[in-house]
Amino acid sequence: MGSLRNPIGPLPSTIYWRRRAVAATLVALLALLIVWVVTSGGDKKTKDDSRPAGSGPVREITPGPGGSGPAISQQPGGRDESGDSGGDGGDSDGTGAGSGGGAGDGGTDTGGGADTGAGGASGWTAGRRVPASSPLPDCTPAALRLNLSTELSYSPGEKPEFKLVVKNTSAATCKADLGPKSAVLTITEAGGDDNQVWSSKDCPRDAAVLLLKVPAGETVVHTVEWDRRKSSPQCATPPAGTAGPGTYLVEAKAPGEPVQRASFVLAKD
Repeated sequence: MGSLRNPIGPLPSTIYWRRRAVAATLVALLALLIVWVVTSGGDKKTKDDSRPAGSGPVREITPGPGGSGPAISQQPGGRDESGDSGGDGGDSDGTGAGSGGGAGDGGTDTGGGADTGAGGASGWTAGRRVPASSPLPDCTPAALRLNLSTELSYSPGEKPEFKLVVKNTSAATCKADLGPKSAVLTITEAGGDDNQVWSSKDCPRDAAVLLLKVPAGETVVHTVEWDRRKSSPQCATPPAGTAGPGTYLVEAKAPGEPVQRASFVLAKD
């Protein structure tokens, strides 16, 4: 570069060399800028080496399939044919809960009804009879829920059936007494004086105690059949004849349980 001249006159040597240093610095910076532009090029793409090749954004996790569907909530009802299947394993006396149960004069203990299984149409299982020596604990009233079920109408000659539906709400299997003196069934005529026609405790035959196994969290059904004959307390001679056509009320009462009631009709010929 040529010497820098001051139009006013020669510059002092110190100022002269400062200006030359500044000019050299500017030239060096301009050269570095040109090198950076050339080497970097126009590609501004960057690469994240922390992620494996081919990886992309994580897809949204969608919920899996729902539950298996609503639980069975069908109310007690219908006509389950009788036929207890006997005991269950080592705690059974093998006798079942057949007609020898003795529901009282005019009544027949027909057992727990057909065993529909836990997944059956009603969700009930047949009550299985166990002996008094069974190691199963006695069901407490707080653990049981009792319901009563019967048909609305019975044709002439048809024997009414009453189903005692018991649910064990506890977490332990136990045995419940559904015998004729513990789970008492009483039939009265509807209207008027509500005269009593029959009761399971009036004159029970054979077994006054009927212990049934009630698995934890499950529901069992025990069926009592009435042959329309009347009964009297203390096994006294009942009135002659059988119950005639009309509307009747049936009541079920067990210790610690609310009274359950239902009505039915004995149809005319």
